[in-house]
Amino acid sequence: MPESKGQRDVATSVGSAFLKFEWRFLILCRFLIEVQSDVDVAFRPLPEAWIAYNGAFLPPPEPAAAPSVYLVNAMHFLHPPRTLLRLTLSTLCVFAWSGPLLADQATTESVYSDSLLPLLRTYCFDCHDSGSDLSLEDDDSATKIAGNRKLWQRAFAQVQLGTMPPEDGETMAAAVRMRMVDMLDQVTNSVDCIQAPNAGKVVLRRLNRTEYRNTIRDLTGVDYQPADNFPGDDVGYGFDNIGDVLSLPPILLEKYLDAAEVISGQAILTPLPPQIFETELAAVSLVDARKYGRGDHLTLSSQGTVALEVEIPFQATYDLTVSASGDQGGDEPVKMEVVVGKSKQIVDVKNKQMEPITIPVRLDRGKRRIEFSFINDYYLAGKADRNLHLYHVHLVGTEPAAKRVKESNLPASHRKIIFVTPSDTCSEDQATQQVLEPLTRRAFRRPVNPQEIGRLARLAASVRADGATFEESIQVALQAILVSPHFLFKVESPPEKSGSGQSPVNPYELATRISYFLWSSMPDDELLQMASKDQLRDREPLLRKVGDMILDPRSNALIENFAGQWLQLRTLQNVEPDGDQFPLFDDHIRQLMQTETLTFFASVMRDNRPVTDLLDANFTYVNEDLAKFYGFDKVLGADFRKVSLEGTPRGGLLTQASILTVTSNPTRTSPVKRGKWILENLLNTPPPPPPPNVPELEKGILSGTLRERLEEHRANPACAACHNMMDPLGFALEHFDAIGRYRNLDGEQPIDASGKLPDGTEFSGIEDLRRILSQQRGDQFVRCLAEKMLIYAIGRGTEYYDKCALDEIMGDLRQNDYRFADLVSSIIESEPFQSQGSRE
Repeated sequence: MPESKGQRDVATSVGSAFLKFEWRFLILCRFLIEVQSDVDVAFRPLPEAWIAYNGAFLPPPEPAAAPSVYLVNAMHFLHPPRTLLRLTLSTLCVFAWSGPLLADQATTESVYSDSLLPLLRTYCFDCHDSGSDLSLEDDDSATKIAGNRKLWQRAFAQVQLGTMPPEDGETMAAAVRMRMVDMLDQVTNSVDCIQAPNAGKVVLRRLNRTEYRNTIRDLTGVDYQPADNFPGDDVGYGFDNIGDVLSLPPILLEKYLDAAEVISGQAILTPLPPQIFETELAAVSLVDARKYGRGDHLTLSSQGTVALEVEIPFQATYDLTVSASGDQGGDEPVKMEVVVGKSKQIVDVKNKQMEPITIPVRLDRGKRRIEFSFINDYYLAGKADRNLHLYHVHLVGTEPAAKRVKESNLPASHRKIIFVTPSDTCSEDQATQQVLEPLTRRAFRRPVNPQEIGRLARLAASVRADGATFEESIQVALQAILVSPHFLFKVESPPEKSGSGQSPVNPYELATRISYFLWSSMPDDELLQMASKDQLRDREPLLRKVGDMILDPRSNALIENFAGQWLQLRTLQNVEPDGDQFPLFDDHIRQLMQTETLTFFASVMRDNRPVTDLLDANFTYVNEDLAKFYGFDKVLGADFRKVSLEGTPRGGLLTQASILTVTSNPTRTSPVKRGKWILENLLNTPPPPPPPNVPELEKGILSGTLRERLEEHRANPACAACHNMMDPLGFALEHFDAIGRYRNLDGEQPIDASGKLPDGTEFSGIEDLRRILSQQRGDQFVRCLAEKMLIYAIGRGTEYYDKCALDEIMGDLRQNDYRFADLVSSIIESEPFQSQGSRE
């Protein structure tokens, strides 16, 4: 912001200048040093270096010791022994067409040549021979198929869905299709799960916004809202906790520094004398002032905006005085809008002569922007011309008077962090060490060594040497902790080189994986204590702890973040159904829709119900307003309660208004979107992107009912393959309109919700489709859910070698009636979750 003679800053505070300049820079230096020395040393050994700052030479942190290799018998963990099962399968070579096969390369080649190749010749090579645009015949061995894995995975999905062979091709019996799917799965995803398991590599992951907020809450007791300040997190594989896409742009580093300052100030009370801040600026020096004048004042003759940008030293209500005048015209006075963040105030400028106008504004600490806008321009040629004139802007505020408070009146966050203070028997240095050790251990989610505590303690001592109080020095140390990569990232030691190419993560890293999976937050003291005793690979204590964590309110994070993203509920906030056609839809109903689905998911999770209930449960959760929206009787009050759906066409996720609304267009239902949603989120077989130059239904020349238009659309060979998969699934939901209400007519046309799936299975409506999905396709749905949750749990996309883990997870679930707790525990005990791979 340009300065002028009229600007002056008055700040009086005892021992506070260091917080804003010198120590902010010092903390930034320490962060950069740790990023280079701590994190890089762990992954790329660097020469030892000594870094000098603030006149003191401090060594970089010691690199973490390589983790021990824990020889874990899978039998010892949660479920019957998997190692024994693997060895049995390997020794006996027990293969069955009812499930995926495990075989060595020779066996895989035999399966291809003896069994799969004849089926490919019968059903596939007529269209996909060596001379076609998409040749399958050229890959004439299991080895070549594995080398062209992506193409064959597409072929596998098409055969599994029943879209291939096409209707005009050779008819394939259901038993043959199942056999071919199993063989394609074995050959395409061939991996030796016994001799060459691969846990996969998880890149260094930073905390996303949700994880940051929850971790700050559990560490300090401060409810900080990063969504208001941090840039949004990128999404990969459907989730916002994927390491590959969680970058660290420079603006986010700056936000981390700002946040650390705010959080430490809220967490630790540091009473100081009142601070006064005052600044005054000529209007011609405001941002964008050049657009409106170069003299001694600005004239906004039409709608326009100028702004004051100022660094605010403390949160308070400030007096903002604007010297202004107005050329009046029309029936109302000149109106000026003053905007601070999301707050807006409109003031009348009634005087033709310059006058001071004072309004109170609430400003938070940090760089702030105050905008002044002329919002009611009026002009009548030769008679009236309404204008706004600005001369000066003056801002002054006084920090609320600080008072020394009794210990009992200190905030819980303060007492939690500073549980010991200097006294006759405890020096400042000793108290600092005692405060920082548990705080840093919890923040870094692992034991900390004396060198790490020593660096932070010296930092705090340096602050006190400049006149700060004990509390202020702990504030600065806390800021350093909060910008450390050991707090901001889920740092894991690199895997030891071994014959298997992977090694178990250490107990503290496993505790961190578990807590961020279930809570999107740091491990609690009990979980860290279990890690210290190496109990997280013992079946009984871990099973008990996971059960407790699911029932803990902090598991709401799994509901909101996993289910909210898997089911695409976050999209509901951006959906705007047409108000004329759907007047019942408003923000209140929108929130109730989301609450129903999340409460329903929570009940399946916390009641440990079969996850197939998500498809076909005969109950849901509503309150009075949502019950009226659905047409249900006898539900009273604002609280959500469980209601039976017996005798109604509803049941499971597919008939809940949230899902039906996010898969609709603003003015009508969309069978295509609904079918695509089922394929992607329930069956894990997303269709490919549409071909170019194909018009949308509304923009094309198609006519007739929606079903007729889509049938005509499918006549285009480029569209048929995908729409034959999507459209029948979507039409099964046509009895529900674009906001999820039941109907029998679409306009004046009776609803036809019948259809036929690509494999020939026919259905008459949503009840039949739910039965098909939960029974005939139930295993496919559960595997889809398991894979989605595994991605969320480990923070990376799945690869072909994760088939081993998914097969074992599915085996466990089949034995335990697909219970939710078994899904969670099976994921936690899986190789990708338990171990870190050294290869892709």
